[in-house]
Amino acid sequence: MSEGRWTRREWLGLGTLGAFGLSMPTLLRTASGAVAPPAPGFGRARSCIVLFLTGGPSQLETFDPKPEAASDIRGRLGTVRTSIPGVHFGELLPRTARIADRLTVIRSMQTMSNSHSASGYAMLTGHPHPTPALEIGTGPEDWPALAASVAWKRPGERSPFSSVVLPERIFNNPGVPWPGQTGGFMGPTWDPPILTCDPSEPKFRVEGLSLPDQISPQRMVDRTTLLEALDGKLRSLEREDRLVAHDRFRQKALEILGSSETCAAFELQREPAKARDRYGRSKFGQSVLLARRLIEAGVRLVQVNFPRQPGDLSSGNPLWDTHSDNERRMKEDLCPPFDLAFPALIEDLEDRGLLAETLVLVMGEFGRSPKINPNGGRDHWGNCFSILMAGGGAARGLVVGSSDRMGAYPADRAVKPQDLAATVLHALGIDPMVELVDPLGRPRPVLEGGAVVKEIFA
Repeated sequence: MSEGRWTRREWLGLGTLGAFGLSMPTLLRTASGAVAPPAPGFGRARSCIVLFLTGGPSQLETFDPKPEAASDIRGRLGTVRTSIPGVHFGELLPRTARIADRLTVIRSMQTMSNSHSASGYAMLTGHPHPTPALEIGTGPEDWPALAASVAWKRPGERSPFSSVVLPERIFNNPGVPWPGQTGGFMGPTWDPPILTCDPSEPKFRVEGLSLPDQISPQRMVDRTTLLEALDGKLRSLEREDRLVAHDRFRQKALEILGSSETCAAFELQREPAKARDRYGRSKFGQSVLLARRLIEAGVRLVQVNFPRQPGDLSSGNPLWDTHSDNERRMKEDLCPPFDLAFPALIEDLEDRGLLAETLVLVMGEFGRSPKINPNGGRDHWGNCFSILMAGGGAARGLVVGSSDRMGAYPADRAVKPQDLAATVLHALGIDPMVELVDPLGRPRPVLEGGAVVKEIFA
């Protein structure tokens, strides 16, 4: 080892990289054994960024306004023309409206559940939850998150991390985690790493992924050797899945410390000040910028969850869950950071030549009720809402489906979570019928049901 620098061979000596040597999916073949021609859009995306607007954004103030509806439906906010002829967005999204000609807008998304947990589970896994009306916790029989399935079938080639979730886990008040964020029945080993962090802080650091100033690399090796010896003793007494999962994450953390490219992705100070300003200096904006840097460093899928505000665990309208004061919350707290970060991401990816191979997905767990309630808010609504897609082979300037005159139900082309999941997997070159194996040894396809939204790739 040269002074102050580790070689790749030395890091491999820690025995970490080989644990993730998973093969790529085999090509689809016809019954005759010949290679089937790929369907349009199949495998065009090498990576994926998911922006999850936790709480459920109102479709009527964002991507599907209804200016001709009654005032108790349309609200007091206006609309803005987009770069797609004849298509309008809510007036609080002028920057997003200007790049609409690079997006696919789906206005007929539908989960048929008004539960944060159950509807979120469906959107994050592609599987309807068996109890869609309940606010539920996680369980060992959960289907794996798409972030886990993608990491399993298309592991990162250049980064120790295949999938990453940041800057925080999704949970209901007062702190109950949603199902659908883990490896599910694949086991905790496949839980997507959740990096709890605030990239907007001046001295941004991800706990566990950087060495303290007083710890040298050699001292870290010594500590790791001792810890591995202790772990070996523990495992000789009891083989516990959570211990194995913790060990896997620790190994990944060590790989990050030894991967100069991935480690450098976390150094946001390397970005010019103008670039950081372009995304917005909010926690969300800087998390989106970090997602772009991680994708560049070889991470396959990065999910950015819209972050909570301080003290909102006891709030009646946290995040995009605007049961009250919808107009002010949308105007002051929610739309401005999104309308900075999302267009900046799309333009940045395109400028860098990465948009064609990076699928970007914007969604929440559901939408909001058409009628404004007595508290000036909108309530849960899984019957119809809007999402966005861009890049990765998706069409530009396309609107899929439509809602009725109130934005309450699909008027045509209803899209289910399993259809969306099939579309995302298709774009990433993963056959949705590829089988997983559950703890009982039963083969189960990544998806049960669902069809690719083909017009997106026409």
